[in-house]
Amino acid sequence: MVDFPPRRKPSRKGSMADVPKDLLEQIKELERLFTVDQAKLKEVTEHFVTELEKGLSVEGGSIPMNPTWVMGYPDGFETGTFLALDMGGTNLRVCEIILPEEKGEFEIIQSKYRMPEELKTGDSEELWEYIADCLQQFIEYHHEVEDLEQMDSKLPLGFTFSFPVTQKFIDNGVLQRWTKGFDIAGVEGQDVAPLFEAAIEKRKLPIKLGALINDTTGTLIASHYTDDTMQIGCIFGTGCNAAYMENCGSVPKIAHYNLPPDMPIAINCEYGAFDNEHVVLPRTPYDVVIDEDSPRPGQQSFEKMIAGLYLGELFRLVLVDLHDNRCKIFEGQDISKLRKAYSLDASFLSFIEEDPFENLSETWELFSKELGIKANKPELELCRRLAELVGTRAARLSACGVAAICKKKSIQSCHVGADGSVFNKYPHFKARGAQALREIFDWPKGKRDPVDIRAAEDGSGVGAALIAALTIKRVKAGNLAGIRNTDGMI
Repeated sequence: MVDFPPRRKPSRKGSMADVPKDLLEQIKELERLFTVDQAKLKEVTEHFVTELEKGLSVEGGSIPMNPTWVMGYPDGFETGTFLALDMGGTNLRVCEIILPEEKGEFEIIQSKYRMPEELKTGDSEELWEYIADCLQQFIEYHHEVEDLEQMDSKLPLGFTFSFPVTQKFIDNGVLQRWTKGFDIAGVEGQDVAPLFEAAIEKRKLPIKLGALINDTTGTLIASHYTDDTMQIGCIFGTGCNAAYMENCGSVPKIAHYNLPPDMPIAINCEYGAFDNEHVVLPRTPYDVVIDEDSPRPGQQSFEKMIAGLYLGELFRLVLVDLHDNRCKIFEGQDISKLRKAYSLDASFLSFIEEDPFENLSETWELFSKELGIKANKPELELCRRLAELVGTRAARLSACGVAAICKKKSIQSCHVGADGSVFNKYPHFKARGAQALREIFDWPKGKRDPVDIRAAEDGSGVGAALIAALTIKRVKAGNLAGIRNTDGMI
């Protein structure tokens, strides 16, 4: 997760009056490189629609379009007590969610556990042992039982495993590839559900895995639970992704299940992989460097242009290039700290964009404190403009994925539930994305936007619990499509 500082006062507009000609020329070149105009937005969106369709086909494409076996939305009247386990990039979160009889309501208690860095590249068994240990601590603390085996019944659990998986069943998931800094040998290509269940069984924990989900799918379901006009769930944070509800008849790669064509099924797009072929995205030389120097070149091309993990690195690469090869920015100063890869994150850009002072004094202090660089006023203006360009491009491109789903599904009007640190905390991200949607769809000015991206409900906690509840409801109704193990569910 990208850590952002608290929001501050609205930022100032800025002035280029004192910027020397050579810096102005560099700023104009950066504007040319990073600006995504209306025509390009529309071109990207149209190609996106094609790639979404290709991902649903038998042959597949760059975008995985993973069927999740979440077969429909909650109706708001789901009840019961459920556990949710959220395995993200930074923390492990355990929640207990109570769904009362009141429509669309929920109660939640939760605990966070730091994910040790060494586990991310360590041994598979150590990872699952740590997760089981956190679950045991949570249950013992909140249920005050001395012997876990004496609990009356097993607690259904929704496991938010926010990595690309292939699911033949809702309670299993074969890891396609690690992301978010994880690289544990021997897990890719394996079903993670039995690995998790074995660690649970070893400790005799009173838990029944009801569903393995992605945080984006959880965001879709949790948001719809409280607002039934939500039709798309999105994540704009360390990574990027979207989920939506498709008809089974429109997913050729699951045709062999012979499901009713009008039965809904949630699709986890994993569209950070959009345009891995580099057909349409407006990549700059800096985007190429990020891709080539990444652990997995040629993958997650879209994500590398819009996700929080990469925004600071884009900004850093440009500044180093300007210093070394173009206009001698920060001339005569030691920029060794700036040369360190991924030393800046999205919060660095966020801070610059929110600097409310005309002289950019807070930006000056930021560069001085974090990088040991004493920037002059023209250099600060360039940095400010560069942060705006990188942040704006990310927001505008992010709108293309939402627009593509709307076009594919012929959605004329809906709410989109969005979560993630970039959406929630990066200044102007929502407004810039909304403006891009207006340009893609040519909406008339002065009217309310038909597609409105707004803050989502807790997808990885409440969403996971709701999906576990929906799975149990399906078992009771005899709708067992995509459910592997029904033992202990009713």
